[in-house]
Order: sequence, then C-alpha cells, then structure tokens
Amino acid sequence: MKKTVLVIEDEPDIRYDIAKALGLSGYNVLQAGNGTEGIKVALEELPDLIISDIMMPVVDGYGVLEAVQKSNNTNTIPFIFLSAKSSRGDIRDGMGLGADDYITKPFDIDELLAAV
Repeated sequence: MKKTVLVIEDEPDIRYDIAKALGLSGYNVLQAGNGTEGIKVALEELPDLIISDIMMPVVDGYGVLEAVQKSNNTNTIPFIFLSAKSSRGDIRDGMGLGADDYITKPFDIDELLAAV
C-alpha cells in the first residue's frame, strides 16, 4: 500500500515539483495551497506524513502544526517544515513546536526524499 504525503505550499511551482518527485518515488500525494486547506485535507484524509511551508497567507505552517497536534486523529502524523526561514533560531522554533524535521529552502530534492 502506498504511503500518502500531504504537501502544503502556497507557491504552485514548488508544490508541483515536490508532488512530482514524491509521486515518481512511489508516494500518493495530496496537495494544499494554503494552511486552511491543508488542515482540512489532513483532518479528512489522514495522510502518513505532512510537509508544510511556514510562511503562507491565512494560516501559516505553525498554525497547521498546532491544528493537527490538537486532533486525536492527526496528532501522531509526522510533520516536516519546509521553509525559507533558515536561521538557527527559526529551525529551533520549528522543532520546539513539535516538527519531526525542518528543511530549508532552497532545498535539494534528494534531501527532501531522504527526510520522507
């Protein structure tokens, strides 16, 4: 059975590239263009992994992580931040909130696949 990965990214080109690489690597990929949509998809589809940008309009990645952590149905889903926020403090903040990994942009697709 294919593992399902939810990609939450407001930049369509980046989201498409990630989804394509994951699909070619054998994953089922769900996509969301913002945090609000991502939360909805996560709660409805219960993916095996969530990859989320941080800086997005409406609900940012921190809000997404908080929302999925609050639900008993999604609070054990592994969560990876993928962000241009790349300072040591930014990474510590993301990990401190409970993310399982933190990948900075620009990123290498092999690095992302290894994290997945």
